[in-house]
Amino acid sequence: MKESSLKRLFRFVLAHWPFLILSTLAAFIFVIFNSASIWITATMINNILIDFNEMLFENQRLSSLSELTMNDRLKLFSNSLLLKDTAISTVSAVCVALIVVFTAKNISLYIKNITLSIVQYRLIRDLRNKLYSHFHYLSLSYFNKNKSGELTAVLVNDIDNMRNSLSIMFQKLFVEPINIIILMSLLFIVSTKLALIALLIIPVSGIIIFGISHSIRRRSTRSQAQLAGMTSMIAETIGSMRIVKAFATKGFEINRFAKETQKYYKLMLRRDRLRFVSSPVSETFGATIAALLLWVGARDVLVIESISSEDFLRFILLLFSLFQPLKNLTNVVNELQNGLASADRVFAIMDTKSDIQDIDNAVEVNDLKNTLSFDNVSFSYGDDNKVLNNINFQINKGEILALVGPSGAGKSTLVDLIPRFYDTLSGSIKIDGKDIKEFKINSLRYLMGIVTQETFLFDDSVKANIAYGVENISDDKIKDAAIAANAHEFIKKLPDGYNTIIGERGVSLSGGQKQRIAIARAIVKNPPILILDEATSSLDSESEEHVQSAIENLMSERTVFVIAHRLSTVHNANKILVLENGQIVQEGKHDELVNIEGLYKQLHKMQFRT
Repeated sequence: MKESSLKRLFRFVLAHWPFLILSTLAAFIFVIFNSASIWITATMINNILIDFNEMLFENQRLSSLSELTMNDRLKLFSNSLLLKDTAISTVSAVCVALIVVFTAKNISLYIKNITLSIVQYRLIRDLRNKLYSHFHYLSLSYFNKNKSGELTAVLVNDIDNMRNSLSIMFQKLFVEPINIIILMSLLFIVSTKLALIALLIIPVSGIIIFGISHSIRRRSTRSQAQLAGMTSMIAETIGSMRIVKAFATKGFEINRFAKETQKYYKLMLRRDRLRFVSSPVSETFGATIAALLLWVGARDVLVIESISSEDFLRFILLLFSLFQPLKNLTNVVNELQNGLASADRVFAIMDTKSDIQDIDNAVEVNDLKNTLSFDNVSFSYGDDNKVLNNINFQINKGEILALVGPSGAGKSTLVDLIPRFYDTLSGSIKIDGKDIKEFKINSLRYLMGIVTQETFLFDDSVKANIAYGVENISDDKIKDAAIAANAHEFIKKLPDGYNTIIGERGVSLSGGQKQRIAIARAIVKNPPILILDEATSSLDSESEEHVQSAIENLMSERTVFVIAHRLSTVHNANKILVLENGQIVQEGKHDELVNIEGLYKQLHKMQFRT
């Protein structure tokens, strides 16, 4: 049975139990002093309204009784602290007591709030870190199926929404139940009859709140999903702003976004209609009960005389003090439902298992010693259409294997299987005769350097991008890698040299410059296996010349897989595999393949017919 989001949140909260204990103690002290402040306020008002001698007489009468109720005991205790020889001395004592009680109450309130804030922010920090770590654990197939904007929305918006909800919940949930219990206890002590009437508030309010809160949670779930969709749309539009401007689709994109914001507006309004109605309904019902109590209480004081005016005054003050924690608790339930809707989305991602995992007893792999082979490998992206079908080949250490063929032939998919970005549907990939699934994933991927057509650089310095993934590397080694990648000369001309910040995705650099930094990054990693996925296909002739020279330096003494669109780059490959519709249709060296009829010769003629 799946554990509820509330229980899982509670387990995260319990990890910070020392602060919870301190906060609970502070909350208990706050409630005691809060109740005392109400009791003393009633005593002060009573002192002003009735004759002082009458107060003394009443105190003497209570002292002489052999059997005392709890209410009588509390009054005697408070009188022993506050009742003095004269009226003005008594008022002075009450004023001093009020200052002491309110000071103690607010100090404990601060301790309660600050310790709960520590728990709240630590909890959100832990959740955000855990979710971010889980993103790195998930396989590429998960990110292919889910929009990056929606995942970002969960990491940022949903967890922040949880923070807001938990903030209200923590600040109220730890104090209001204790407050309600003590205030209700005092109400029963003062008058059982009136307290029973007041008790009608709680179950009726509870039924109202329970019904509304479930609807709020459903609407919150929909609104958070809608917000995630909007965030994804924003990220997508910003990332493709060049295309939007080029196709003059500004109006279309604005209208599309406006429709989504309108949906979000309607969802939020429906949720808030429910959220805001619960408190007025509860308060109106409470006011009705209060009016009934005033009538019954006044009748008991004035007609039946079964309760003293002081007790009735104290009861009314306690009752109205009870309304606020009840109202706060109502808001807590509503906000909790909103937070739980976000928690459901967060935990749904955390519960997602990666398709690619280490098997039990997986071992480290440190090098490619002899061969890498594909044995009857087939693969599909989850449907019936095989992207690769019965692929068989072997590459020896230090050789260059080129993959050519039309778009959609399966070239990129084939090399993606080597670092286990995806797992084979059938067959096996072996390093030195051992299935790569028997190796630990991190050690397997550490063997490989990958340079793709679309180079990704971080919004950081040139030096940091070259050294990415390698710790404690010297500036000299970074410079040597840049020289080998034909990047040193242009890096020197940048405003701050190797310390120049290159912007998001390396926006301040040309395509050829970005590729050379990516190659320098691969040189620093010094991988035994190198994968080049059309690394020069999008470059102009001059840039390609620089990059191709850098690639030749990188390929030296490594086992290399080259995906090539331009066949001029694969003439020196030890072996060329020609792929079509997921199958190897030709295999051999350039000189062999160009002289026999087949797909390779057709592709070569198309590129060099001039």
